[in-house]
Amino acid sequence: MDYIAATIKSTLLEAARSRVAWMAVVVLGLALGLAAFLQQVALIEQKEIQTAVAAAVLRAAAAFLVAAFVITSLVREANDKVTELLLSQPVPRSAYFAGKFAGYALVGLALGFFFAVPLALFVPASRALVWGASLAFELLVVTAVSLFCVLSLTQTVPAFAATAGFYLLGRSIDAMRTIAADPIGGITGWTDIAVRWIVDAIAVLMPSLDRITLTAWLLEGPPPLAEVGALLVQTAIYVALIGAAALFDLHRKSF
Repeated sequence: MDYIAATIKSTLLEAARSRVAWMAVVVLGLALGLAAFLQQVALIEQKEIQTAVAAAVLRAAAAFLVAAFVITSLVREANDKVTELLLSQPVPRSAYFAGKFAGYALVGLALGFFFAVPLALFVPASRALVWGASLAFELLVVTAVSLFCVLSLTQTVPAFAATAGFYLLGRSIDAMRTIAADPIGGITGWTDIAVRWIVDAIAVLMPSLDRITLTAWLLEGPPPLAEVGALLVQTAIYVALIGAAALFDLHRKSF
């Protein structure tokens, strides 16, 4: 436990030194500035437009910041032989992984709730809180995927590209299923059926990121508690599975 706690502390210190907090403040300022600009140019539903745009910007920025921090942090440690030094200690690799994941997860949780605070300027605080909690759990998935990709691919650009691809696919998979199930020209042959089956198979494996942290939760109110609970369970399952895959990949590597 002391090793895990020390790893968490070092990860949080690295987040402070790498200016993640300052970048979050800059993003927050840009989002609020854009919202203020839209207030001046929008003719109707000014508050709704402000909320929707600010929420979209903050959500995308949060995912980018978490993925970038996780990937660049581990790549830098590997290049500086810090990872090799840490894994040479008489502790299991699972302890190293748990400490790293917990540290990165805390950064993601902090970002999720930090980005939800300004939205309370436009919507009731309870809605902003639910949205922020959902964003925090979404960032747990991003953290797990980033860890898996960087441990598997070991380089910054491939790991970030794979993480971005996973995230965008998770955000758009339901739209892809709708298009595949009912194409514009109709289902005309076996290729259309094959595409639909392939998309359905991918959808089974992917987390439905487009169903969580919805802007509609801010504008119309949060969903029923049962739906929120189901989404949280789904998130926990995917985080556990992806984390297990990342840990397996870490165990098979030789440093």
